Amino acid sequence: MPSRRTVLAATAGVAASLASSGTAHANDKKLRSLISRMTLEEKAGQLFVMRVYGHSATAPDQADIDANLKEIGVRTAAEMIARYRVGGIIYFTWAHNTRDPHQIADLSNGIQKASLRQPRGLPVLVSTDQEHGIVCRVGEPATLFPGAMAIGAGGSRKDARTLGRIAGQELRAIGIRQNYSPVADVNVNPANPVIGVRSFGSEAGAVAGLVAAEVAGYQGAGVAATAKHFPGHGDTAVDSHYGFPVITHSRELWEKLDAVPFRSAIRAGIDSIMTAHIQFPALDDSGDPATLSHPILTGILRGELGYDGVVVTDSLGMEGVRTKYGDDRVPVLALKAGVDQLLNPPSLDVAWNAVLKAVQGGELTEARLDESILRILRLKARLALFEEPYVSHGGVTRTVGTPAHLAAADRIAERTTTLLVNEGRLLPLDRRTHGKLLVVGADPASPSGTTGPPTGVLAAALTELGFTATALPTGTAPSAATVAQAVAAAQDADAVIVGTYNITAAQKTLVERLVATGRPVVAVAIRNPYDVAQLPTVPAYLAAYSWTDVELRAAARVIAGQAAPRGRLPVPVQRADDPAKVLYPVGYGLSYGR
Repeated sequence: MPSRRTVLAATAGVAASLASSGTAHANDKKLRSLISRMTLEEKAGQLFVMRVYGHSATAPDQADIDANLKEIGVRTAAEMIARYRVGGIIYFTWAHNTRDPHQIADLSNGIQKASLRQPRGLPVLVSTDQEHGIVCRVGEPATLFPGAMAIGAGGSRKDARTLGRIAGQELRAIGIRQNYSPVADVNVNPANPVIGVRSFGSEAGAVAGLVAAEVAGYQGAGVAATAKHFPGHGDTAVDSHYGFPVITHSRELWEKLDAVPFRSAIRAGIDSIMTAHIQFPALDDSGDPATLSHPILTGILRGELGYDGVVVTDSLGMEGVRTKYGDDRVPVLALKAGVDQLLNPPSLDVAWNAVLKAVQGGELTEARLDESILRILRLKARLALFEEPYVSHGGVTRTVGTPAHLAAADRIAERTTTLLVNEGRLLPLDRRTHGKLLVVGADPASPSGTTGPPTGVLAAALTELGFTATALPTGTAPSAATVAQAVAAAQDADAVIVGTYNITAAQKTLVERLVATGRPVVAVAIRNPYDVAQLPTVPAYLAAYSWTDVELRAAARVIAGQAAPRGRLPVPVQRADDPAKVLYPVGYGLSYGR
C-alpha cells in the first residue's frame, strides 16, 4: 500500500494543503487547480459512481471477472478505474463486494491504491445503500439496526442519531464514505411498493426530525449521508425500478408534505441528495423524470431550497429513468438538469462516451462538468479522503460489530416493537402455560444476505428465553398442503406465533385456519404494519417493521415479557373493508400496563 507521502505526491501536493485548511469552500482555489490539470476523459470519469463485481480490486473470482467483462468490458475494479477514471464505486451484496468487514476494507484499499497510482490520481468515493431494516449491503458481523419505519415507531431522535453515528463509524472503518441513507420520503400511500417501511412514517414533521438526527449521526462520524428520493417518492403505487411513477400532489401539498424532510436535511448540512425517477407534473409538466428535470433540480432544489451540495441520481439502470430516453441521452440530460454524480448506468462505456461527445459537440460545456466536479472534490476533501484514503485492519477490529454497538442496536430495537392487538391480555406469554410454541409464517430472503430466516430467528430467540419453540416455514403464499401441515402441527403447541409479510390471500387463510384451531395465535407483521387490518380475528398482533434479526429478537422479548412494547404507529392503518376510515391512527400502540 502506498505511503501517505506517495498519496500526497500523487495529487501534486494539493492534498496536504486541503487537509489542513478550513472549510470546503476555502479549498476551492486548490481544488480548481486540480480540476484545471484534468483531461476531459478524467473529468467525465469523476462524475460516475459505478458498480463492479468482486471481493478484490485486482483478483476477483473468475465468475466476477466474467461478469465485469460482460457488463463493463474490464476484468477488475482496478482496470475499470484505469480505463474510465471513475470518481466513485458503489458496493452491492449481489456484486460480491461485501463478504465480511476485513475483506471490504481490503477491497476499499485496493480501489484507492488503483486510483491514486494513476496520473493525477484522485481518491475514490466509495458508497453503498446501508439503510438498515430491509435494505442492507453490509451484513453481520457489522451492527444491523432497525429500519426507518421502526425508528419512526420508536420516535426517538436520539436513537436515530445513535444509529447514524454507530453505522457511520463502522462504514468509515471499512472504507465506505458515502451512504445512500436516510430515506426522506413521507410514506402516505400504504400501497407504495418501493418505499413503505423504508420511510420513517407518514407525518412530515416527524420524518423531518428523524432525518436530520440521522444525518447528524452519520456526518459526525465522517460519512456523507444522502437524503432520498427528491422531490419525494412517498405517494407512489408503482416501483420506479420497474416502471415510471407519477406523483399527483399539488405544489401546495408538496410544500407541506414531501418538501419538509428535505428542507430539514439541508438545514442539517446534508452532504448529498439523491434524485427520484418519478414524474411530478405540479413541479415540472414536461413529462420528464425528476432526475432529468432542470426545473426540479436546478430551479427548486438549487434555487428555492438553496442546496449547493452533491446531487446524485438514483441508479440509472432503473426503468423509471429509461422509459422516455435512451441510455446515451440519460446521463447528458441529468447533467443538464443539475446532477453531479451519475450512479450505476447500465453501460458505463455508453454513458461515459455520451458525456464526452456532449462536451465535444457543444451540448455540454466543460465548465458545466467543472461545476459538478468541484462539488464532488469538496465532498472528498470534507471526508478527509485526500489525507486519509486508506483504512486499517486494526480499525475494523476495534470498530465493526463491537459488543457495545450490538447492545445499542438491541436497546433501540426494543423501543420500536408496536403492540396493536392484545385481546384478553394474551401477551406477554407465560412459559408455564404457553411453554410449547409453534413458529410459522413467511421466510423472505434476508435483506443483508447474512441473517434469518425469520421463523428460525424467532424460534431460536424464544427458546433462549425459556420456551420450547419449533419453526415451520410456510412462505408468503402457502399451499393448501402447507396450511394443513401447519394446522396439524398447531395441535401439539400451546400457542402459535405467525409472521405475516405483506399479507396475501394464502397467508390470510393460514392465519384464519390457525385461529380456528382454538390455539392462541400471536401474529407479527414482519414488514408492513398494514397487515393487521386484514386479520380481525387474531387475538394478538405485533408490528416489527422488518425481518432482520435485531427486530425479530426484540419482538421475541416483547412476546416473552422480557421487554415492554413501546412502539407507536408512525403511519395510520386503514380499515380493510373501508380504506377511507382509519382503524389505528398515527401514535397508536398498546402497552402491557393497560
